[in-house]
Amino acid sequence: MPTSAYEKRRGQLRTYFDQTAVAAWDRLTTDAPVGRIRQTVRAGRNRMRDTLLEWLPQDLQGKRLLDAGCGTGALAVEAAQRGAHVIAVDLSPTLIKLAQERTPTDLGPGSIDYRSGDMLDQELGALDYVVAMDSLIHYPARDVVATLSALAVRTRSAMLFTFAPRTPTLMLMHSVGRLFPTGQRAPAIEPAAEATLRRLLAEPASLSGWQTGRTRRIGSGFYTSQALEVMRS
Repeated sequence: MPTSAYEKRRGQLRTYFDQTAVAAWDRLTTDAPVGRIRQTVRAGRNRMRDTLLEWLPQDLQGKRLLDAGCGTGALAVEAAQRGAHVIAVDLSPTLIKLAQERTPTDLGPGSIDYRSGDMLDQELGALDYVVAMDSLIHYPARDVVATLSALAVRTRSAMLFTFAPRTPTLMLMHSVGRLFPTGQRAPAIEPAAEATLRRLLAEPASLSGWQTGRTRRIGSGFYTSQALEVMRS
């Protein structure tokens, strides 16, 4: 299981996204006008969401999908429209409320069960797919792998997650961010090397029947994130 550092960071993230950043996040995830920097972040997030949806089966009828860190629910809605029963979880009750307000009345063959809480809650039950888009980027690599290891025990098919790749540009941005007063900072991201993650993912016994697959890096101005697929072998 993840370390106590995971639990501490989880609390910081809940406070940040539920209080400090909720208005900005609300605006970022709509078509409302935003500044040039946030335009690049919005475009990058849209491309990343499209990538993760592309890696999922087109037909998800009868499948249970965990959207871990669902935010305002855009990915959950598209997965439900393909037929999935989506368990959409976020630490922020305010973001969950926004997601519920934005969800269409008619989701077609699927459904969404919105919950505020921890993605590792055992009560979420057995799953077919897990998607964690930009929800693990604030945790050290070993905690990311521990989280996936815990989820793998009750996941049947695949887990798709994103991480912050260790690039010179991203490391510079990470360093500059530390210069801002603590109250103005978002919780720090934890850049990781792809090779390190692949090596760590090969270690846990609970991941012995799993293998890493596709990867894709999305760079859009101030947004840099990399998707990695982990699937049952």
